[in-house]
Amino acid sequence: MLVTAYLAFVVLLASCLGLELSRCRAKPSGRACSNPSFLRFQLDFYQVYFLALAADWLQAPYLYKLYQHYHFLEGQIAILYVCGLASTVLFGLVASSLVDWLGRKKSCVLFSLTYSLCCLTKLSQDYFVLLVGRALGGLSTALLFSAFEAWYIHEHVERHDFPAEWIPATFARAAFWNHVLAVVAGVAAEAVACWMGLGPVAPFVAAIPLLALAGALALRNWGENYGRQRAFPRTCAGGLRCLLSDRRVLLLGTIQALFESVIFIFVFLWTPVLDPHGAPLGIIFSSFMAASLLGSSLYRIATSKRYHLQPMHLVSLAVLIVVFSLFMLTFSTSPGQESPVESFIAFLLIELACGLYFPSMGFLRRKVIPETEQAGVLNWFRVPLHLLACLGLLVLHDSDRKTGTRNMFSICSAVMVMALLAVVGLFTVVRHDAELRVPSPTGEPYAPEL
Repeated sequence: MLVTAYLAFVVLLASCLGLELSRCRAKPSGRACSNPSFLRFQLDFYQVYFLALAADWLQAPYLYKLYQHYHFLEGQIAILYVCGLASTVLFGLVASSLVDWLGRKKSCVLFSLTYSLCCLTKLSQDYFVLLVGRALGGLSTALLFSAFEAWYIHEHVERHDFPAEWIPATFARAAFWNHVLAVVAGVAAEAVACWMGLGPVAPFVAAIPLLALAGALALRNWGENYGRQRAFPRTCAGGLRCLLSDRRVLLLGTIQALFESVIFIFVFLWTPVLDPHGAPLGIIFSSFMAASLLGSSLYRIATSKRYHLQPMHLVSLAVLIVVFSLFMLTFSTSPGQESPVESFIAFLLIELACGLYFPSMGFLRRKVIPETEQAGVLNWFRVPLHLLACLGLLVLHDSDRKTGTRNMFSICSAVMVMALLAVVGLFTVVRHDAELRVPSPTGEPYAPEL
C-alpha cells in the first residue's frame, strides 16, 4: 500500500503538471492579467485567502486518525462528524446575513479566531471539548465560503471599479491554486505527523500560525465593507418558490443533494478503509487532491473549442464514475477479503469525478437559478444534502464494524443510482435548452468556479 500510494501520487502529479503546462502555453494573455493595479489588488486578496485555505486543507488528512489515536470508537467518531455537518448546515443558513451585518473583513478575522480555537480543541482528549471544536469548525467553514468571496466581489466592483468581467479570472485562478494548496497540505501533514514523528495532532497545531497570519494580514491590508441586509425568511421563501416552480431547479437540487451527501460519507470512510493497511494518510490525501485537479483540467479540455462537450454531459459522466467506484468498493471492503489497492483506485476515481462534477454543476447552477434567488435556493439544497450525510453516518454508527463499511458503500451505491435517474430526468428536460450550453469559445476556455 505504501509503494502504491507514492507511485499513484507521482503519476497523478505528473499528469496534472503536463496538462497545466500545455494549457498555459496555449493561453492568451488578457488585459486583466497585465493591469498593475488589478494584480496588486488580487495579491492582497490571495495572500489572506490562500493562507486560510492552506490551514483548512492541512487539517483534513489526519482528522479521523486523531480521533482514533484518542481511542474513540468508530461510532463515537461518526457522532463527531455528524456534529460538524450539523453545525455547517445551521451556520451556513445564516452565514450570508451574519457576514453582511458584521462586515466582511471582520468576518474573515472572526474565521481566523474561531478556526484557531477549533484547532486548539484538538489538543484535548475530552469528548465534549472535541464536540465543541466540531461546532466551531462548522462556523469557520461557513465563514470561509461566504465572507472571503463577498469581500472580494464588493471591493472589486464598488471600491476599485474594475470590470465585473474580470471577477471569474480571479476565482478561476483561486480554484486552481486551491487544488495545489490541497496537494501540498497533504504532503506537509504527512511530514509533520509521520516523517517528524510528531503524531496526528501536529497538522492542527501547524495550522494555527497560518490562521493567525491570515487574520493579521486582513486587519492590516483590507478595508471593511458591508452588504445589504436581507430578511432571512424572505430569502428562504423566495428560494423555495423558485425551487418548486422550476423543474430544472428541483432536479438540479436533487442531484446535488444525492451526489454531495455521498461525498461527505466518503470523506468519513476513506481513512478507516485504508489506514489499517499502512497507508500514508497525507500522501493518500494529496493523491486524492491531485486526482481532483486532474478532473478539473479534463473539464477545461472537454469544454474547450476542440472537444466542446457540455457540462450536462460531464455531470452525467461524473455520476456514472462514482456509481462504478462505489460498486467496486462494495466488493473491495468485503470482510475477510479486503483489497486496499482496489479501494484506493476506487477512491481516486471518485475524486476524479468530483473534479468533473463541481465546475459542471457550478455552470448549471448559474444558468438555471436566477441570481436574485441563488442564496435562498442554495440554502434549500444544503438541508437535504447534510441531512442525508448525517443519516448515513448515524446508520454506520449503529452497524457492526466488520460489515458496516461495506453496507454503507452499498447504500451509497443505491443513492448514486437515484442521482443517475435524476440526471436522466434533467437531461430529458434541458436537452433542447441552448442556455445550458457552453458557447463556442473565442478565447480562454471556461474556468470552473471556486
